[in-house]
Amino acid sequence: MQTHELILIVDYGSQYTQLIARRIREQHVFSRIITPGDLTTQRLEQERPKGVILSGGPASVYQPNAPLPPRDIFDAGTPILGICYGMQAMATRLGGQVEARGTREYGKALLTVEQPDGLFHETKPRFVSWMSHGDSVIRLPEGFHVLARTGNTPAAAIANPARKLYALQFHPEVIHTEEGPTILRNFLFRICG
Repeated sequence: MQTHELILIVDYGSQYTQLIARRIREQHVFSRIITPGDLTTQRLEQERPKGVILSGGPASVYQPNAPLPPRDIFDAGTPILGICYGMQAMATRLGGQVEARGTREYGKALLTVEQPDGLFHETKPRFVSWMSHGDSVIRLPEGFHVLARTGNTPAAAIANPARKLYALQFHPEVIHTEEGPTILRNFLFRICG
């Protein structure tokens, strides 16, 4: 019998997966890292996590055999946060479009918040975020809207709040993202409850 409220972190091979877990635990929330193959609706029904985080990773969603979450997990009602590759995987599974950028975006980028509620509640309207990606979401899935953008990434954060689905192209778990702890706290407490 589970005694903790749980956040599941799905590891898509990101160098930052352990750091995501650490940041969640710093908020005094229990988390468990699982492999992509372990993410099923049956697991969500059994463990009843308060939320799921899809990590970044080195793959491209349009490559053959790219690891993608099952479509039905997005209909389970569990809040989900996709980070970097996790955002692209979510967008792809829900009918959005991801394409390779001309150049890889790596490093600090000034983020402008378009919707200051939800994930961005009580963040600064503009702050430095950490980018590390070669692909970008160029068409949003139906029902999603842009929460934040950078000069190079028009959809740096997206959401479908009605379905409790959120995604970030940048990495809130690294110290270079100024408002990262606030964003993760908002996901944990405002969105996942």
